[in-house]
Amino acid sequence: MKSRKNTVKPIGLKDITIVDDAKMRKAITAAALGNAMEWFDFGVYGFVAYVLGKVFFPGADPGVQMIAALATFSVPFLIRPLGGLFFGALGDKYGRQKVLAATIVIMSLSTFAIGLIPSYASIGIWAPILLLLAKMAQGFSVGGEYTGASIFVAEYAPDRKRGFLGSWLDFGSIAGFVFGAGVVVLISTILGEQRFEEWGWRIPFFLALPLGMIGLYLRHALEETPAFQQHVEKLEQGDREGLARGPKVSFKEVATKHWRSLMTCIGVVAATNVTYYMLLTYMPSYLTHNLHYSENHGVLIIIAIMVGMLFVQPLIGFISDKIGRKPFIVVGSIGLFIFAIPAFMLINSGSIGLIFSGLLILAVLLNFFIGVMASTLPAMFPTHIRYSALASAFNVSVLIAGLTPTAVAWLVESTNDLYMPAYYLMVIAVVGLITGVTMKETANKPLRGAAPAASDLEEAKELLQEHHNNIEQKIEDIDAEIAALEAKRKELAQQHPRID
Repeated sequence: MKSRKNTVKPIGLKDITIVDDAKMRKAITAAALGNAMEWFDFGVYGFVAYVLGKVFFPGADPGVQMIAALATFSVPFLIRPLGGLFFGALGDKYGRQKVLAATIVIMSLSTFAIGLIPSYASIGIWAPILLLLAKMAQGFSVGGEYTGASIFVAEYAPDRKRGFLGSWLDFGSIAGFVFGAGVVVLISTILGEQRFEEWGWRIPFFLALPLGMIGLYLRHALEETPAFQQHVEKLEQGDREGLARGPKVSFKEVATKHWRSLMTCIGVVAATNVTYYMLLTYMPSYLTHNLHYSENHGVLIIIAIMVGMLFVQPLIGFISDKIGRKPFIVVGSIGLFIFAIPAFMLINSGSIGLIFSGLLILAVLLNFFIGVMASTLPAMFPTHIRYSALASAFNVSVLIAGLTPTAVAWLVESTNDLYMPAYYLMVIAVVGLITGVTMKETANKPLRGAAPAASDLEEAKELLQEHHNNIEQKIEDIDAEIAALEAKRKELAQQHPRID
């Protein structure tokens, strides 16, 4: 058998991807708008949960109504892993752009459908069943939405700006929440409480259709990411059958070969989303049902908090490009553990100023997580399995986090302890801290399996030099390991009579 020659070529300046600014801006806008669409629905649903409980679960105790409405919010998270597996495989085979166009269509139509569902008084048990089916359709599409959008932005972003540019994805999430909450307040104020409960609550869900059409237009006009195009070119050159089949990677293989990345992903997502759903989905109902504030009063406080988060979000992403992602995960987790109980002491104080301060503490700590999540997660897996692996891991952990509103509402109702949400956050803070300490730093490094990416030619030259320096350091480390192994071999050989 003839030995195969080494075909690996030295990486030169032509191998560095120089990102087109115009395409990058379009990619970030389209991805962030889709994410805003996703969280617009979550925001609206959280802020009208008290009304949905009356419309779809009449006759029950008010506490049970709220738990039932939030349970309908949580059940679709059981479907998200299926959506993640389905869209993840398609995203790795056919590309990120096509899948993101499909997910926004499903998401906007299913959200629009919620506004069309008749009340329990009109069609009986079919009302909550149809609500659940619409939420399950949302869960299926969302299973591929966030991971696909974060991958899309990460694969377009230059290595030195991935944190800052990725932070705009969750900027879209918070903006969607703010818009959803603002729409609820505006409509309920104009119509009055009675008409809002009768039919006005449907209007925010109807807005999903035009928003989805705008998002589809933007995404349909996008080009595929540079990293995925490079991957396809490699397949075309070396494995045409592989290009036709797509990646054949089972979750079992991902779990065995990339188990550390999977565990890191699950830890980061769980810590982020438990805090996210606690603050932005559960707290409006907590303020209304448990602390007896008017619906609009509680919503206005949350809106003010979220507006502040919008300004902090890009700043965290920018700083993470300078000092790394790990410090934010670690500090955010420690802060959450220390300040959870003090924050809820302020929230339960009865003073508007102190309530705002308590929510602000939780919001800043949440920013520490979401400011780096979109840039951290895609860097954990190589290009050919990035969508599949990330979608699987992300949605398994979100499955746990999505139960937060229902679980916390039930805990508070069953124990009559208003500090249950704080204890819940302290537990998840421990998970975040362990993850932050053990995770590998990914800031200012190329995505796994992709060429380095730069903003311009000058930066490309600097990245190339850094890449070569990194290779030299790795070679020195390997040489040191070889020398240590040779010394150990010599020592062992001296103890054996027939080995030189």
